[in-house]
Amino acid sequence: MLLRQFTAASPSVRTAFRRNATATWQQLRPKSSAVTPVELHFDKVVAPDGNEKGKPLVIIHGLFGTKRNWGSLSKAFAKDLGRPVYALDMRNHGTSPHAEPHSYLAMAADVLHFLDRHKLTNISLMGHSMGGKVAMAVALDPSLPSDLLSNLVVVDIAPSVGSLSPEFQGYIQAMQEIEDHDVMSRKEAASLLEPYEQDPMTCAFLLMNLEHAGPHHPKPLKFKIPIGLLGRSIPELGGFPYTPGERTFEKPTLFIKGSRSKYINRHNVGLAEELFPNMTMKELPTGHWVHSEKPNEFKAMVTEFLKDN
Repeated sequence: MLLRQFTAASPSVRTAFRRNATATWQQLRPKSSAVTPVELHFDKVVAPDGNEKGKPLVIIHGLFGTKRNWGSLSKAFAKDLGRPVYALDMRNHGTSPHAEPHSYLAMAADVLHFLDRHKLTNISLMGHSMGGKVAMAVALDPSLPSDLLSNLVVVDIAPSVGSLSPEFQGYIQAMQEIEDHDVMSRKEAASLLEPYEQDPMTCAFLLMNLEHAGPHHPKPLKFKIPIGLLGRSIPELGGFPYTPGERTFEKPTLFIKGSRSKYINRHNVGLAEELFPNMTMKELPTGHWVHSEKPNEFKAMVTEFLKDN
């Protein structure tokens, strides 16, 4: 209700609200440097000429995702750009450690620690959905060295505050049901997931997180992500730790919107423009999973932007 009232308010009222919110948030928000980072696991694709460090592309997946989701595109980007590509597993995802809090400041701290540990600079940073908000939080972090990021690609998400779509809470419930039923196959798991999600691509994406609970078969399948922890974090993931007037990222930024997705919309484009004044917006005829639905078109769009910037 408050979000609907906010978006319906006049521009002057929204601006005053943001200023007051910024002042309050600056008093209460811990800096990412105060968060203890975890060591992120990653996949690396070396450039065709053997380049492992120069002008890398670093990719951050979305909620329930993993670095494996970007395997084919990582290889294609390395080839087309002639740059190394690093795909990360965020905390509580893939093979990276499980840790609280699952917040954007904590995840941004993890990414900054990773970039520092691997001595990467002049980075192109790209993130989808939750990963897009992490990427934006990294770009806006007060401790960010000026030469760390060259540009930014944000895929189908805006730096806005609001509840996540209800299906994400449904996915948590479905995953818990799957674990409670001690399923022995992905086919059994898919039947329990079906009431919550009918799209085969999304179902396959979610079930990639299933693995056998022990080294010896037969063992029930369990999710390798901490379902309870992520479920408790859903409200946090609807937020964003920076507001207009607090920070800006002045370097080239590309927002890619799925035309059938509502995550970027007329109510939050202005927020993106204020925080990322050197931004451009492009669309592809997809839903939220832009890079999966139109991988070739997505690759061409990102490649063109990175070559031009």
